[in-house]
Amino acid sequence: YMARKRNKENSGLPLRWSLQHGAYYYSVPPGMELNWGGNKKFRLGKSLPDAYREWTDHFQNTDVKKIGDLLDRYVAQTIPKKAVSSQSMNLLFVRQLRKALGEMPLLAIKPRHVYQYIEKRRIKTKDEETGTIRGGLTVAQREIEVLSHAFTKAVEWGLIDRHPFKGEIRISGNRPRNRYVEDWEIDECMKITCQRKKGSVLAIKAYIKLKIITGIDRSNLLRLTMSDIREDGIHIQRHKTINSSGKRTIYLWTPELKSALEMAKDARSALSPFLFCKSNGEGYYNEETGRPDGWKGMWQRFMTRLLAETNVTERFTEHDLRAKAASDAETLDQARALLSHADVHTTDRIYRRK
Repeated sequence: YMARKRNKENSGLPLRWSLQHGAYYYSVPPGMELNWGGNKKFRLGKSLPDAYREWTDHFQNTDVKKIGDLLDRYVAQTIPKKAVSSQSMNLLFVRQLRKALGEMPLLAIKPRHVYQYIEKRRIKTKDEETGTIRGGLTVAQREIEVLSHAFTKAVEWGLIDRHPFKGEIRISGNRPRNRYVEDWEIDECMKITCQRKKGSVLAIKAYIKLKIITGIDRSNLLRLTMSDIREDGIHIQRHKTINSSGKRTIYLWTPELKSALEMAKDARSALSPFLFCKSNGEGYYNEETGRPDGWKGMWQRFMTRLLAETNVTERFTEHDLRAKAASDAETLDQARALLSHADVHTTDRIYRRK
């Protein structure tokens, strides 16, 4: 007897899961129906995160023998604690990992298996039906980062004694970005004319000023509220670590920082608790999706104008501005503190560009 091949849409899902009519279902094993409300098929949820939450409530797999079992527990206990935008990507990564490694015994994986996975996944492929590009080195790296973190949690949960490949994987290929935004390019940004007294162009200008002074990332800068502005400076609790370390940073007032703040306040077109807000006063971040609605389009339009109307010839990203803040800091340790990095090596390798 040969098991029936799973449909394409169900590939990578946990055993006995299926996607039907826009929702995820669990096929209850014979004799276990009473544990699932008397159902032979149990509806888990419309979205993958909802399905995993419902499944966790009903089905706790404590017998972790395979990598697939570990990934199930990681999805149930670790991914829900991450940022919403990270959750969706992590679930996609887990799905790919499960396809390739799910049936491997937990203690069998070795560094060579990880390298084999990377070599296979680093090759980009194109879906003939949708035209979607899949795989690539960056994707492979992200998937292995998730797998590595799952094994770190396995040690924490007492499932294994040591991580099987931590510190033993070296991936070559992608070099850190080295675009350094010069001071004169910032001056050119400030020359972009504003057709309105309030709104997007002025907001982008103020945003650029604040970012090169503080190095605050987009997630936190766009979530900045008026209550974060205190007598001694700007207080930030990192959104990424709010449920873990709760790391906080205070940016003390300087004349330049105060000037940039006033510029941002003047650019607002509505009364709002957010320093950067839409015309209706709402913040840019949609907390359900974890994405900055409307902001990316504003930024791209500003960049298009910058190249067309000024002497700047090469685009730069918001991340490049964060790198400029780190690069312009007097010392590496000051740069690390500015960006709130725990590891100085990350600051040095990725953000110090001059």
